Amino acid sequence: MAEQDLHRFLNKVLQLQQMVESLKHQPERREQLAACDHHNQVVKLAQSWGYEIGRRWGDVGPVQELESENNLLAQPMPSAGNESKLLLHSGDAWHLELILSCSASSPEGFWYDQVEHEWILLLRGSASLRLKDRDASIQLNVGDHLHLAPHQLHRVEQTDSYPGTIWLALFWHEPQTTDQASQR
Repeated sequence: MAEQDLHRFLNKVLQLQQMVESLKHQPERREQLAACDHHNQVVKLAQSWGYEIGRRWGDVGPVQELESENNLLAQPMPSAGNESKLLLHSGDAWHLELILSCSASSPEGFWYDQVEHEWILLLRGSASLRLKDRDASIQLNVGDHLHLAPHQLHRVEQTDSYPGTIWLALFWHEPQTTDQASQR
């Protein structure tokens, strides 16, 4: 670790220690901290108290939050048991969706049967999927991704409750060959 990075890291630890000490003398701060839903809120609250803890160990200085419409992780979650989708981009044979799930699961006996490919990436939370041709569930956590081929029957067994599960899903069709197009 470079000397400058070590200095930033040690400064963050010191800032955190001082912030924790302040909680002992100002109980209302502890309540405010407990009310935070995510790390960026903690960083912003700490800044309002005069502490620069940064978002990562090497980050110091002000936190610039993107507007929620530009931040995929700041989208509003649907109510418990539901899922919502936001179309992010699309082209002739593809589309990219953000899927927000809160304690969601597929209805009993329901299997997705899609004509297109689907590639999913978990951005937040976790999920359990079942493929009809497998005996076991597939557990997905943040950073895990999975390709689902066309007509690969699958279902969502469960997603996280609040703050929920966020998926990035890319759907695409295989390009048709000249022979396939003439058969229509």
